[in-house]
Amino acid sequence: MTITFSHNQPIESPEHVGAEKFKEVVEEQSEGNITVDVYPASQLGSLREQVESTQIGEINITMQPSAVVSPFVDDVKLIDLPYLWPKEAEEKYRVLDSDVGEEILDTLNSGGFEGLGFWPGGYKLFTTQNTAITSPEDMSGLTMRVMESPLLIAQYEHWGANAIPVPYAEVYNSLQQGVVDGQENPLQTIFLNNYHEVQNNIIESYHGTMTYLLMANQGWFDGLSEDVQELILDAEEQGKQAARENLSETEEDYRQQIIDSGVEYYELSDEEYEAFKEASEPFHEEVYNTPEQLELLEKVKAEIENN
Repeated sequence: MTITFSHNQPIESPEHVGAEKFKEVVEEQSEGNITVDVYPASQLGSLREQVESTQIGEINITMQPSAVVSPFVDDVKLIDLPYLWPKEAEEKYRVLDSDVGEEILDTLNSGGFEGLGFWPGGYKLFTTQNTAITSPEDMSGLTMRVMESPLLIAQYEHWGANAIPVPYAEVYNSLQQGVVDGQENPLQTIFLNNYHEVQNNIIESYHGTMTYLLMANQGWFDGLSEDVQELILDAEEQGKQAARENLSETEEDYRQQIIDSGVEYYELSDEEYEAFKEASEPFHEEVYNTPEQLELLEKVKAEIENN
């Protein structure tokens, strides 16, 4: 059997390190009976196209940002709510790996997916050209690039900015040409895609998490033997941990290289962070508002407090 595994990130990324670990575990433990073909860097289409291809079974497993999956499964937009998750990566992972995290993964079934786990991308930062963002008021009138996610568009509107979905492959050119004033992404994505070459303000805001969903086509996964399902889940765990460790090891280097490039690099103070958090909290229940969603949101908040 051959497993097709797609993702968007370059081969230098923590995500790809994890994908290679997944491949290694599956192929070794199956003694070569299962091959994993990994397709990085959006080789199998745009982010949305990879989700669609997984939904219809052309791709077996894909790793995609939760924001890209949310148009297919509305409940997973919980992951993208601004200023919800803890600022400490280990605390965030603890919540995602808990029982309530499993409940979030289970919502993927409604879209024809089997949720396998939460993979790391890091915390998102704001980047802009010529505008320092230290408060929600600084967003007024800015045009920010976002992924194709209604929630992220609404998030920037809530802060007084405009948001435009731009495909991942076109972000650098859009920033360079001034189509948008800025964008949001984690350190590794900013560095590996050289966004800091065309943005002169990098703001470490901790406003949201770039969390990837590792998910399979549900019909394909359900059709596998129990042994193979267990093997995939074991490989997922080891791949996820490898990606998290790699991200932890490389983030400081990426940060320093961005700072050394000469851009304005700024981390929100505790007071500025709290002001953004206070301005963002009413937004949570505005957009995540069905009875089931509100119940799940409360469970997540309770688990965050349970530290």
